[in-house]
Amino acid sequence: MSSIDLSRFNFSGGENAAPIEDLTRLPQEDQQRLVLAGIDVHDNKVSGAFMQLNHADVHCTTRQEGLDLMDIRAALKKFDGLPQYYWKLLDPNKDEITRMAYEHLNGGYFVRARKGVKISQPVQSCMFIKGNAAGQAVHNIVVVEEGAELNILGGCATSQHSNDAAHLGITEYYVEKGGKLTFTMIHNWGDSTTVRPRSAGVVEAGGVFQNNYILLKSVGSLESYPRIDLNGEGAVATFNSVIVTPTGSYVDSGSAIHLNAPHTRGEIISRTLTTGGTIINRGFIGASATPVKGHLECKGLIVGGGRVHAIPELDSCRDGVELSHEAAVGKIAQEEIEYLMARGLDEDEATSTIVRGFLNVDIMGLPAPLKKAMDKQISKLNAGGAM
Repeated sequence: MSSIDLSRFNFSGGENAAPIEDLTRLPQEDQQRLVLAGIDVHDNKVSGAFMQLNHADVHCTTRQEGLDLMDIRAALKKFDGLPQYYWKLLDPNKDEITRMAYEHLNGGYFVRARKGVKISQPVQSCMFIKGNAAGQAVHNIVVVEEGAELNILGGCATSQHSNDAAHLGITEYYVEKGGKLTFTMIHNWGDSTTVRPRSAGVVEAGGVFQNNYILLKSVGSLESYPRIDLNGEGAVATFNSVIVTPTGSYVDSGSAIHLNAPHTRGEIISRTLTTGGTIINRGFIGASATPVKGHLECKGLIVGGGRVHAIPELDSCRDGVELSHEAAVGKIAQEEIEYLMARGLDEDEATSTIVRGFLNVDIMGLPAPLKKAMDKQISKLNAGGAM
């Protein structure tokens, strides 16, 4: 992971920004930026909503019994510093990113599904940056207690006119026995934005963690490598990602699953497409218990230039593990294009059809309106570049 000069970004000021009670009153251009990050401010079918604007919590509502949702700073005060969760999975001195987030906490959220509570409607969380040279350092904590279920839709974006911004995001996930967490993250950054998430999670016996990540827009530089430890028997973790890098974008992204208990299962599936940018696609599954199963699949497509570097890793020193991986980087086969052209499509239409199939998000189990929005974005991709 590369270092960055954090001193050029402003990580203070505006902490007391006025609340936004009604998100539909946001400027239309901001609403449009959020829609492309999966956040529809007109959607009332949510169990809770949280919005962070630069350094301020400007919106936080809950509509579900058994759901805690609040600014992380408020949670630290209310729950005596959250000693069982706060900085327990990540070391604040790990690197310059964690140190900055520890020393200059700008916000973030604490969300918890209480024991046995199954929350059917998603919690909507939004991290939004406006202005030039703005830095945002947040810390999120997600807790799914025993037997509970939680679905989070996280959207991160910069405003249309934001320039040279930085987002540093710390996230810690805790899935207790028999709990289930589905976490979908969609990014819509600007082409000069620096993004550095640091994430880790633990899943206890019988727990399920599913992570979906979608990046279809330009970003200056993004580096992300979340780690999940399956510490309880029968725990399951899945990472699905769809990433597109146009010219000028640099993405170093991956995920790691550690199978630490018997009968745990892990799967990492990624689809990457470059139309001129750079993608380093990492994946790691390690097994320290038996019997366990893990599968890693990373496939990259180069359309119109760019670079894809796939780095799949499997690691174990135990008998009886079942770990596998598939990795492929290539181009669209000419015979596939010719097949579709023979059926009436021109070359661009044929290429776009193949790209849409390659970047299929069906596996993510997204809500129908969100899937429709993502499919619409993917349909606008073409051989010459991405939106």
